[in-house]
Amino acid sequence: MNKIEHIGIAVKSVAQAGNIYEKLLHSKVYKTEEVGSEGVLTAFLQAGPNKIELLEATNRDSPIAKFIEKRGEGMHHIAFDVTDIVAEMSRLKAEGFVLLNDEPKQGADNKLVCFVHPKGTNGVLIELCQERG
Repeated sequence: MNKIEHIGIAVKSVAQAGNIYEKLLHSKVYKTEEVGSEGVLTAFLQAGPNKIELLEATNRDSPIAKFIEKRGEGMHHIAFDVTDIVAEMSRLKAEGFVLLNDEPKQGADNKLVCFVHPKGTNGVLIELCQERG
């Protein structure tokens, strides 16, 4: 894994949370994107070399809707940049980690993504991200 790609924060409203984080980070939301397959609206902010991704559910069956219902708003995941997501998925499986998807899927911000089950990572959902070429 190369670096932390972003930190994902589950919110009820990207617009409302965006205003808060713009003030907090003294940085503007530079991109919003809907990922229909995940039932989520995302907004990205830059914080120095790091990115923050705000995640709002667009339907009740969305993983973000379920997360907020169970835990409330807050940190949802940490995403790590990888060079070869397929190789990294294979390595993690061999190490005994449980992946939430068998193949990389299209995520926000032009990324291929895969999630690692939080039961094997001390309760933290981990996302692997590879830039699409």
